[in-house]
Amino acid sequence: MYKRPDHNSMTRMIRACVAIAAIAVLSACVAQTRNHGYVPSEAELSQITVGQDTMQTVGEAVGRPSAEGLLDATGWYYVRSQFKTLGAFAPKEVDRQVVAISFDDKGVVSNIERFGLEGGRVVALSRRVTTSNTRGVTFLQQLFGNLGRIDTGTLIQ
Repeated sequence: MYKRPDHNSMTRMIRACVAIAAIAVLSACVAQTRNHGYVPSEAELSQITVGQDTMQTVGEAVGRPSAEGLLDATGWYYVRSQFKTLGAFAPKEVDRQVVAISFDDKGVVSNIERFGLEGGRVVALSRRVTTSNTRGVTFLQQLFGNLGRIDTGTLIQ
């Protein structure tokens, strides 16, 4: 014969189901952060000597970049973006850093700069050699200008 569960056991089952559902809902709202790309650390960049190292030695020390100068190969650009996803909302880019290593005509390092965003504007975070301007600054402006305009569907693929 079938015995009906008592009131206390039914209440415990309902409470357990509500607790499990609440945990599932709350865990879906936790922000998730993903990083894309690679930027050498300050420790890695300290291995590079301005005026001495060449493209080859830089490649051995920190690896080859994902982007080089567009018109001429006088600069290497390392780019890292950080995206934050909250619940069911689309991912949003919250940070972007670029390390620009410039080379002279002989392929020797002439400048190392780190750029970031501050208030939506490109800001030089560090420079190893201060020059009036980086040769590939328009390339950097294009990289930072795309902030927020990246199609997240292409990043997932």
